[in-house]
Amino acid sequence: MPTILLVEDELSLAFIVQDNLESRGFRVVHAADGQVGLALFRQEQPDLVVADVMMPRLDGFALAEQLRREHATVPIIFLTARGQTADVVRGFELGGSDYVRKPFSIDELVVRIQARLKPSDQPANSPVVVRLGQYEFDYPHQRLHRLGHTQQLTHREAQVLHHLYALRNQVLERRTVLQALWGDDTFFNGRSLDVYITRLRRYLMADEQVQIVNIRGIGYKLML
Repeated sequence: MPTILLVEDELSLAFIVQDNLESRGFRVVHAADGQVGLALFRQEQPDLVVADVMMPRLDGFALAEQLRREHATVPIIFLTARGQTADVVRGFELGGSDYVRKPFSIDELVVRIQARLKPSDQPANSPVVVRLGQYEFDYPHQRLHRLGHTQQLTHREAQVLHHLYALRNQVLERRTVLQALWGDDTFFNGRSLDVYITRLRRYLMADEQVQIVNIRGIGYKLML
């Protein structure tokens, strides 16, 4: 039975969400603010986190930032009434897996939870600490090391590089990585992927033997 950590300060909404998720086979633990949510995360080690963005003591973005320091891969779904593009981008930058805008239907939330609980975010047969030319890629801690220098990656940057490494010297289809990490291959998500690829190229540019090349109309290839 998957465990969901629900961090929501609006208690009436939290009760409705918890009751509906439990009726559909999930175990739900609830926290009314981000500080309690962080403590419950450490205690319960949930399979997925659903967190409101605007909360007292520790908001959803700050909570996600702290969770990513402690766990690289647990899915985080934000609940928010804020729909501005800048907020959405910030949420993904901090390691969010998905956004659900209020008001929402329970069916929509359940579908998004189920999609994030599928074992698709972790490419098969890919070690967690690997060599990329002169670099060492530490996926669990989201870091690139080279000659005493450490580049801290965002959660999404680390995920994209992890997928590229899993198919190193082969083509990683653009659609595949978009579906795995964003859940769809819309234009907006595609542009976000382009930004992450550009950043990864910049991080890796000190070693000319390591390249991320475009395969026009298909995807990308990590050349080692």
